[in-house]
Amino acid sequence: MGGLPSEVVTEILIASDSRPLIDELTSVLGEPDTTVRSVDSGAAVRGAVRDLEPDLVVLDLQIGSMGGMAAALDLAMEAEAGRLPEVPVLLLLDRSADIFLARHSNVEGWLVKPLDALRIRRATRALMAGERYEEGSIASLRPAL
Repeated sequence: MGGLPSEVVTEILIASDSRPLIDELTSVLGEPDTTVRSVDSGAAVRGAVRDLEPDLVVLDLQIGSMGGMAAALDLAMEAEAGRLPEVPVLLLLDRSADIFLARHSNVEGWLVKPLDALRIRRATRALMAGERYEEGSIASLRPAL
């Protein structure tokens, strides 16, 4: 009855083979009530999601041989089959032209690099609240007729 209040800890999984990117995201997202873990390959994402059951997955678009888009599609298919929990995914894009890929990767949101702390926090909060977060527009990429 009079025990300590239980704290809710948010678990975030980052998948990137870029140590500077992992360090930047960990610095921005790491808070006393948040645990940030990382894997360095897209192929390791499925197992980490199964083992950790994170509240959010952040995928770098370019990760070795299995990139962020492939990892996101894999997570979506595994969740649909009931083999993994559904988890919101934030995809980190290298350029605005990659928005086309993000729209077809079954993710809940994306950011276009270079990143900054305000945008990272805004996007992660939105996704963890069950909202979408889409940055940029592919309309600006279409040629004028």
